[in-house]
Amino acid sequence: MRTITEIIVHCTATPRGRAVTVREIDAWHRARGFSGIGYHYVVGLDGRVMAGRTEERSGAHCLGHNARSIGVCYVGGLEKDARTPADTRTPAQRKALRALVAELCRRFPGAEVHGHREFAAKACPCFDARAEYKSLEVPV
Repeated sequence: MRTITEIIVHCTATPRGRAVTVREIDAWHRARGFSGIGYHYVVGLDGRVMAGRTEERSGAHCLGHNARSIGVCYVGGLEKDARTPADTRTPAQRKALRALVAELCRRFPGAEVHGHREFAAKACPCFDARAEYKSLEVPV
């Protein structure tokens, strides 16, 4: 298994309420030249956690950080106008995302949680993931 030092949270940058499947994200990423979906986990509108890329493989979600991170993505991130960034997480997504990040922090002690926006000029994931999940990190 790879050494994991970061858990990076993303959004799909899709409009509020629009369901997106792992298959769709996989197609988007393949169209960009990736070998498949770049995220390791995707959290659907209903809170279902769907597997993406296997954890053993480096992600394709955050330039310069993929080799040592797990990429987690929730569906949403834009208002219905498809332009305005917003924290569109449903209550089910909030609960599932928190549980997933907590599990990953337990499995990878010492890993820090970050939002994609900390490493790229984007609003993604449209909330302060670092502040929201800092308390879940497990010291080494």
